[in-house]
Amino acid sequence: MPVSDNEVDRAASNLLFACAAARVGETLLILHESAQYGYFGAGLAPALAAAAERLGLAVTTVEVGFDPDATRLPDAVHEAVARADHALFLARLGDQLRFKAMPAGSRPIVSYVLDETALASPFGTADHRAMVALSAAIDRHLAGAREIRVTCPLGTDLAGAIAPERAAAPYDTSIKRFPQSVHRPVDATGFSGRVAVAHMLCGTGSRYYQPYGIPLASPVIAEIGGGRIRGWSGRPDVVARVEDHVATVADRFGIDGALVHSWHTGIHPGCAYPGSAHDHYERWSGSAFGNPRILHFHTCGHYAPGEICWNIIDPTVAVDGVPVWRDGRLDIAAVPGAAAILAEHPDVAALFAAPERRIGLDAAA
Repeated sequence: MPVSDNEVDRAASNLLFACAAARVGETLLILHESAQYGYFGAGLAPALAAAAERLGLAVTTVEVGFDPDATRLPDAVHEAVARADHALFLARLGDQLRFKAMPAGSRPIVSYVLDETALASPFGTADHRAMVALSAAIDRHLAGAREIRVTCPLGTDLAGAIAPERAAAPYDTSIKRFPQSVHRPVDATGFSGRVAVAHMLCGTGSRYYQPYGIPLASPVIAEIGGGRIRGWSGRPDVVARVEDHVATVADRFGIDGALVHSWHTGIHPGCAYPGSAHDHYERWSGSAFGNPRILHFHTCGHYAPGEICWNIIDPTVAVDGVPVWRDGRLDIAAVPGAAAILAEHPDVAALFAAPERRIGLDAAA
């Protein structure tokens, strides 16, 4: 369904002013990959460029290629980003480099909105400032917990806490994310237990390889502790396939496949994935993780985000015995300080009361 200019302008204002802190008259560089890859919708870049111009910014658009193993900005792109007041990546290149250094003084943003429909939806229009404030409140709550316990209907049972030195360590991506759809990743070193991995294994958006994802015919259980996989259990043929895939990816990049780096849970009640995850693992893993129904592990590699993600569906995450996520629903009222934020943003509060449930893996619930 086509979206109106007014709808696009509302979302663009949220992106450019609430997220990027842009001002009228500044320059915006939009770096977009070709729609032929099937990742970003063909109309997204032109729609945002037109909206940014209507909102008073001077816009330049540049098509960038897709490099599955990108580790740095191409020289010409680096120079263009350095010159612009703001750079918006509608390209996987921005996500691939979100933990890499960017040109000094630049203010890049990577979009997890993948098409015009998502842009005009609550995922794109929910006030970014509210989501950033809520994310910070969740970070503080998790960091101060004596125990965080993660369970799910398939048998996940994982418990631990964030070490004070880990909680205090500086952490952020070098590129702003829009929308703000997850809290700060939780270091997995202090957690032990069982993780039920179902539906698929797929990449993390760091590097792209084939097969990027493999479907799982039945769930498997990973026993983890100290930031490492201790063993797998489940149907023997599925376990063998998982172990082979992990070994293949680890060997390709020369990394430790047994490492479990961190995890985070979606926090954005407007995040939806209306298609099937199995139709396009790359696209699904680059956007759906922001839904509160998904708890997302970074594994295979000693760095964020690793190369293989596990996705736990409909988790319950209890902080000192009190569920904050309950069966995939984020009870934002359980987070200290959240009520005051929502009181200033009633539209965002309404989203939490009726969150999106479509995640591309099952019927809405």
